[in-house]
Amino acid sequence: MQFRRTEAFVVLLSLLGMTMVCRAQKPGLPGMAPSKWLTFRTTHAPGKVYRFPNGATKTFTNEEIYARAWLPLVHKKNIAVVLGPNYRTEQLEFKSRGENPVSNLEGWNLKTFGLDLNSFVRLDTTSWIVLTSHINKSGNFALLSAKQVPLNYTFSASYLKRKSPNKEIGAGIIFNKSYKLTFLPVFIFNYNFSEKEGVEIMLPKKMAWRHNLSPTDILYFKAESVTRTYYLSQSSVGTPDVCRRIDVDMGISYNRKLGNFAGVEIFGGYRQNISNKMVHDAVPVRTSGLAATIEFYVQPPRFKGKGRK
Repeated sequence: MQFRRTEAFVVLLSLLGMTMVCRAQKPGLPGMAPSKWLTFRTTHAPGKVYRFPNGATKTFTNEEIYARAWLPLVHKKNIAVVLGPNYRTEQLEFKSRGENPVSNLEGWNLKTFGLDLNSFVRLDTTSWIVLTSHINKSGNFALLSAKQVPLNYTFSASYLKRKSPNKEIGAGIIFNKSYKLTFLPVFIFNYNFSEKEGVEIMLPKKMAWRHNLSPTDILYFKAESVTRTYYLSQSSVGTPDVCRRIDVDMGISYNRKLGNFAGVEIFGGYRQNISNKMVHDAVPVRTSGLAATIEFYVQPPRFKGKGRK
């Protein structure tokens, strides 16, 4: 199978590692959600319908579990480096009667093993260089061994400038090597209209409007890309057999801090499918619909005598 140019552009969105987890050097504006040291997340998107060659339509629920931990490697006044091992498993849970024609996509066989390395270098009190990298192996590990799954990687570099206490802007470039080498621009814009209202934009990954209900409660109205690609057969001279989907999640997210140590975030909204080739030899009938996510996180520990400067 071939990636079309537009699909290759959007597939890269899922690999953006610039999640601002390293606010140890204080990029970010007042009112933004806290950094996440440990993350555990589950997502459900029901009602996916496909028509198979025999004419039968089958219904599935797309389910996903994700976990990540950030491990500090360097924590100094002008530089922070963190390592982030992460794991994702996904399945299409069969919801119709009869035999499941794609049973290999059930049973949590679709897995991603990844590793992020992010660095923040403070140039002065209002500007930073942000360097990120991500490598992963993603595939159906019920059919393939880890050695048979190709290694994908992404690197980015951005310059971030705080123009005022309530405004940040940044730009950079990101490149990915999976099927081919791809370059994309990165644009970052964070702005607080008031103590309770703000926008957070990081293109091409997400756009969000933020409303701070209280010092511990945040409401987001947002749109965010969701892209998954999995190898299904061994890569050889030809194009590897893959399944993939490209979505945009649009909805409301509620973030609640639980003291200074943990938190929970709940998302509910509509998942608009852009491209879907998750199920081979089947025609997508309904691939857009409701989606919900529940996330639990642990905030980074605070060290006495090492306050943010």
